[in-house]
Amino acid sequence: MSPSPRARKPAREPATGSAAPPAGGERRVNRPLREVLDELLGHAREIARRAKAMTPAELDYAQQRLEWLADEVWRVATGEATPPE
Repeated sequence: MSPSPRARKPAREPATGSAAPPAGGERRVNRPLREVLDELLGHAREIARRAKAMTPAELDYAQQRLEWLADEVWRVATGEATPPE
């Protein structure tokens, strides 16, 4: 039996260069994007915790909100006025 493809890959080298945080210490400078990403993650975590106990209507609303938040992340990240359809 041959080893899995994962076992043959070399380990990643640490990131260097432009990925280093700015001298001010705050590496996340796009606050609006950070805020909408935090909201998306919080909503996803809430769904993960409560999914089995949610009603079909709650699940439907949660899915719609996830889609809206994903569109909002896209809009903020790309600077677009409206998300793509």
